Amino acid sequence: MPLTRAAHIALPLALAAWLVCRATPAYAQACCAGSGTVTPARLALHERALVGGVVKAASVLGSWDQNGMYVPARPGSSELDLEQDLFGALRIVQGVQVALLVPFVETHRKSQGKGELGGGIGDVNASGRWDITNAGASRYVPGIALLAGLTVPTGKPADASDIGSLATGATGIGAFQINGGLAVEQAFGPWLVGLSGLVAQRTARTVGSGDAAIHERLGPQWTAQATAAYVFPHEISAALAALYTVEENATINGKDAPHTSHRLPSLSLGTAIPITDTWRVQTSLSVQPQVDGLGQNQPANAGTAITVVHSWF
Repeated sequence: MPLTRAAHIALPLALAAWLVCRATPAYAQACCAGSGTVTPARLALHERALVGGVVKAASVLGSWDQNGMYVPARPGSSELDLEQDLFGALRIVQGVQVALLVPFVETHRKSQGKGELGGGIGDVNASGRWDITNAGASRYVPGIALLAGLTVPTGKPADASDIGSLATGATGIGAFQINGGLAVEQAFGPWLVGLSGLVAQRTARTVGSGDAAIHERLGPQWTAQATAAYVFPHEISAALAALYTVEENATINGKDAPHTSHRLPSLSLGTAIPITDTWRVQTSLSVQPQVDGLGQNQPANAGTAITVVHSWF
């Protein structure tokens, strides 16, 4: 039967309306499932609280020197870094959530035939997130969030390590760290893409005593992260994240310390698999690209992590 002129107009309009309405659940799915793949301690829109644990393992492959040249690990030397984190998050009011993370760190180093193992509690971190707008709520306005955090020096810095000569007892930086940042993300059907930036400032600390005391302060640290997540049916998701951190020179006794700045690139691939409505398992693989000029004064490693999360609606 031939279509009337009214039908020629109505059918495309109905199809467009159906597509708009149909896209809404996919947008919500990408926002809820995709975001947690990158940040395990982040609450989804429908969650009011969660607790979880993560086990990490990483092996050092080499390091970048003060000039940014990558140097592979020497034969006979190795480093294995282990970490177990306990974390929880709670929604205070709509759009505002806080989180707490307690890390336990172990390091095994081997050099010149000598092996050493040490570890302990790391630096505890408290963080907050205020979602001013939500990803996927509008096609034109992205999700925008303010980020804040405080890291407390509950771990031991390298100078306070009491285990051997390879400093494997070091589990923290020995200073308070204050973070602030901004995150922007948007959902496109099953895709979630995001950009975030953080700046961190550390407090000064004194190493040693008397005439030999040194007053030092780590430089400001800047971190940028780009993420892309895809949500499959049944809310299984995968995410790719690229992160780059730059730290300015430290100061020693009030003076700039040349060649103490840091640069570190990192790539990670993660997945999140819901087991039930309230339980999910997440896995990730990460690596620092071993390319001259990308890093500075930092080790390069490859690692993996497994996370288990339980949430409440």
